[in-house]
Amino acid sequence: MRVLAALSGGVDSAVAAARAVDAGHDVVGVHMALSRTRDQFRTGSRGCCSIEDAGDARRAADVLGIPYYVWDLSERFEETVVADFLAEYEAGRTPNPCVRCNEHIKFAALLDKAVALGFDAVCTGHYARIETAADGSRELHRARDAAKDQSYVLAVMGPERLARSMFPLGDVASKSQTRAEAAARGLSISAKPDSYDICFVADGDTPGFLRDRLGSRPGDVVDTDGTVVGTHDGAYAYTVGQRRGLALGRPAADGKPRYVLAIEPVSNRVVVGPADELAVDELLGGDVVWFGAPPAGEVACEVQVRAHGAPAAARARVEDGAVVARVDGGLRGVAAGQSLVLYAGTRVLGQATVTGTRRLSGVAS
Repeated sequence: MRVLAALSGGVDSAVAAARAVDAGHDVVGVHMALSRTRDQFRTGSRGCCSIEDAGDARRAADVLGIPYYVWDLSERFEETVVADFLAEYEAGRTPNPCVRCNEHIKFAALLDKAVALGFDAVCTGHYARIETAADGSRELHRARDAAKDQSYVLAVMGPERLARSMFPLGDVASKSQTRAEAAARGLSISAKPDSYDICFVADGDTPGFLRDRLGSRPGDVVDTDGTVVGTHDGAYAYTVGQRRGLALGRPAADGKPRYVLAIEPVSNRVVVGPADELAVDELLGGDVVWFGAPPAGEVACEVQVRAHGAPAAARARVEDGAVVARVDGGLRGVAAGQSLVLYAGTRVLGQATVTGTRRLSGVAS
């Protein structure tokens, strides 16, 4: 097959490309340039889009002996991932930019362009597995290494794009194995630190990035009864479940910590309250992506609402095209905008964006 290998400049994508070459595929490497403003890139390999990463990707391609190109996807990245990030926070929701990058950039812009150029598949260094079901359809599964599993952020891609994807690292036992393999192949990035943080927030200061883009918007922080207990410089800088950074002027009557319970963008208020008010029993999800037919009735599954969060047992059903998942024992601190992924064992059943939550005693948000 003709395979386009997405080379981020990290060890994972380089080893994934090497494995595609070993498998006999005709591999071409490509690095995605996601910003035209060079000072937006961070240094020290903290993110996945630094200046150093582009050079590391080129050197990896040289070692592998494959052609290498840089594709400018900066405009698409700004119009989709960054714009979505800002709009979601402005609306009082909590987005996951890695999910949106996979949706709009890696498995939309990149894959669509690859197919248009005659490539059969896109290969990435994500830790997830693709298995073929008895009916010939492809299934997305968790990686063998649970600590590195990235099926959560990949679930948004859907079955059509999964059919043209390759994840050669899905069966790797650990990241140390990937690093050892990179070293054995002569890849100089074998000891390169893992990327973290949001790649387009150059200094890692997300509230500062939001403030620079959205401006100062002072408002009140209120208790559940509407009593003003503090002020803020922008409700967009808060998320449900947050405790740190509230700077409340009045302590709670019981002396216990207070957490963000809700963000009200219209009134520009942040609502705080006790920890037990964060507990919810049902999650509501829209913009649903299914890997296979939607369940006809209620289905037992596990749900995950954070990239590195623990899965929780649940029962899910479809109502008017949306997902309703009742979680055994409930969850705490779930915010609208988060990605909700449903699993049956290691297999991804579907993905949705959280639109709201419910408590058995009433609506939580």
